[in-house]
Amino acid sequence: MATRPTESDYRKEATLRFAAYCAASNGGDVTTAPQAALPWTKAIEQALRAGQGDLQLAAERLQRRSRELGSGFRLTGEAEERGWPVSPLPLPISADEWRHIASGVAQRARLIDLVLADIYGAQRLAKGGAIPPALVTGSADYLRQMMGMKPPGGHHMRIYAAELGRDPDGTWRVLADHSHAPVGLGYALENRLAASGAFGGLQTQLHVERLAPFFAAWRRGLEAGCARREPRLAVLTPGRFNQSYAEQAHLARYLGLLLVEGADLAVHDARLYLRTIEGLKQVDGVWQRMAAALVDPLALDSASQIGVPGLIDAVASGEALVANLPGCGVVESRAFAAFLPRLAVRLTGEELRLPNIATWWCGQPNAARHVGDNFESMLVARAFSAHPLGLGGASEQMVSTMPHNARRTLQADMARRPMDYVGQEVVHLSTMPMLEGGQMVPRPFTLRVFAAIDEYGEWTVMPGGFLRIGDDPDVRAANLGEGAASADVIVLADAPVAPVTLMRGDGDDVVRRNPGTLPSRVADNLFWLGRYLERSEAVLALVRLGLGGGRSMDNGGPLSLETEARLSALLGHFGAPGAAACGTSTLYDLSLSALGDPHESQSVYSQLRLARGIADGSRERLSADFWTLLDAPFPSGGPLQCVARLQERLSALSGQASEHMGRTAGWRFHDLGRRIERALSLCRAVRAFGGDNALPDDLALLLELGNMRITYRQRYPTGLSRARVRDLVGLDPYNPRAIVFQITEILAHLAAFPRLHDNGMAEAHQNTALALQARMAMLDAQALSASVLLRLEEDLTSLSDAIAERFFLRGASPKRAARMVFA
Repeated sequence: MATRPTESDYRKEATLRFAAYCAASNGGDVTTAPQAALPWTKAIEQALRAGQGDLQLAAERLQRRSRELGSGFRLTGEAEERGWPVSPLPLPISADEWRHIASGVAQRARLIDLVLADIYGAQRLAKGGAIPPALVTGSADYLRQMMGMKPPGGHHMRIYAAELGRDPDGTWRVLADHSHAPVGLGYALENRLAASGAFGGLQTQLHVERLAPFFAAWRRGLEAGCARREPRLAVLTPGRFNQSYAEQAHLARYLGLLLVEGADLAVHDARLYLRTIEGLKQVDGVWQRMAAALVDPLALDSASQIGVPGLIDAVASGEALVANLPGCGVVESRAFAAFLPRLAVRLTGEELRLPNIATWWCGQPNAARHVGDNFESMLVARAFSAHPLGLGGASEQMVSTMPHNARRTLQADMARRPMDYVGQEVVHLSTMPMLEGGQMVPRPFTLRVFAAIDEYGEWTVMPGGFLRIGDDPDVRAANLGEGAASADVIVLADAPVAPVTLMRGDGDDVVRRNPGTLPSRVADNLFWLGRYLERSEAVLALVRLGLGGGRSMDNGGPLSLETEARLSALLGHFGAPGAAACGTSTLYDLSLSALGDPHESQSVYSQLRLARGIADGSRERLSADFWTLLDAPFPSGGPLQCVARLQERLSALSGQASEHMGRTAGWRFHDLGRRIERALSLCRAVRAFGGDNALPDDLALLLELGNMRITYRQRYPTGLSRARVRDLVGLDPYNPRAIVFQITEILAHLAAFPRLHDNGMAEAHQNTALALQARMAMLDAQALSASVLLRLEEDLTSLSDAIAERFFLRGASPKRAARMVFA
């Protein structure tokens, strides 16, 4: 029997692995830095312990934890998200080294904010010759519509990120600036949460600085920049198909911000409002995460379908803060990097604490000559966001690796349009250990460090960052690409770190039971999520009966031909309608189609995909367990196995909603969708199997579809009766699966929703539901005919439309007022 490894065994193994890695690595690896041995050995030891001696198992455990958090990303053009790749070995940075990095990043953020204020203000830098005017006006990211804008709080840029690379000798350099809408802050947070959950203990052992104080300061900084005392804040997302939507949803949930899309917002009288189920609610601050020109189709790009018409007017009036303001991306161009060292001295009186990559903008004759004289040793890149012809669609090219013909093409285009190009030194990056096939291998990395304006108007830097690890051993920065993996970044403090969380510790102990604002779009999503899930359950029940081989639920014998035909017709509605109408498919074939045919819009497969897609649009409102169930792949294996697994999953989702969702308006909309869809499904089932000519097999199937066989047997032991079955399925107010019970629950939800008017009169959707309830109250089992049931279905559909008309997003934002400033 194998002996379980002891703590001492893990420590020895970690020491041996670290020593072996250092012996095999080059001199530029981070593990060779002074005082690196202790944190790296501790990190390896923690990973070994988590994987019970197997680093690959530790990596799989961390990846599983990352999936549970909902981490993911989407490449351009892809409909499905990919799992977030995270390495189990973090990057430790000492306290002294981090102080230097943080100081340099904060200085750079201050400098860039000053430059932006000048570009969109007095323009003294361009007029005085400190920067060429073409450096600004030549950039597609320069937005002249923002000229003269005085942003609320006084900052054009409120959050910034610097892309850093570490030289083999340990010097940190700035590779790029991210001044418009930096990506990666949420991924850095998710890496920390995943690592803490999978490898608990490392933070305490190594005195790791926590991330929560930075996020708290960032939020308080947004609040301080708003006009109202208790502002309403939101994250403005381009939508769920954006590459970093998962990150945006996670940040909104973590920071307690509303996650909104452009259509959720409207501007009235230069104030920004959110469409909610209670009407319009003012929004004071927005952290926007979309392309700058798309933010406001009135002021900027009129072709934008995702922005907020009039948003810039709300900013100009001082009623809405936007971070970062459109136009901040003008300083992201590589050409600007050539001028920042001199601008630092001019505007701050200091040299840059973190040096740039040496950069020459070819729009200046002297710089162009230098690049030409050193062409073979240069990295040539686009100067601005547009792709020049000479690079063949790439952002950059290392000249020494280019084919001869491509070099000539590049040189010719650089001679024709030199202002489109920059030359940069080729930077060699440090390496760090990454896990590959269970073994530690050296790979180059870059680090994105974030800074934000706090409540005092100062720049604060997050102790950590977004780490990207290259998938190629080549340590030249140009070959790093998007990276193969990410990892946590741990900053080591000089003393133990207090266990700070994002929960405020400033004496704010006001109790609140109201969950906050529910946007109309979110209510819409939750409503249809409920409908899709309930519809999936209804179709799955039919499929299970169809796959039962046409066996009677009552006596185990074969179904009558009439009952089988009715079941086939109902399944055909969800699986293969054409084939069912022509009678060319067997009951078994129709069941398979209704179960898993991706081309049939009503199949279980398609309904679950719709549910997953619509839930993705409100991911910040769902628990990790709920999302994990929705995000799971469609089961494989035999049809009956697939049905069983789906029944378990749908039951779990129903249980999550009924037992774990707070009884808020969001839950009510979700349950309302379920109740309407269940009532519709029961009406169809009674019409199919409970008609005047219903056979015993029909009635048995109807009870099975309503999950009422046991209830019926307990109440009526003498046999099946059409009137009794109809009453139980349709009209019994004590049966939670009956049609009338759904109507009662629908009315209860509608009564609890907010009203737009205080005149005491019922609104249109309530009148529709009350009429439906009155009609049901007048029915008995004999009157529950096919025509009456069809009318009930029509009324339920009308009720759904009335609910949508009242509570959900409708129409475009209002037209601009004549006094608004920008055209």
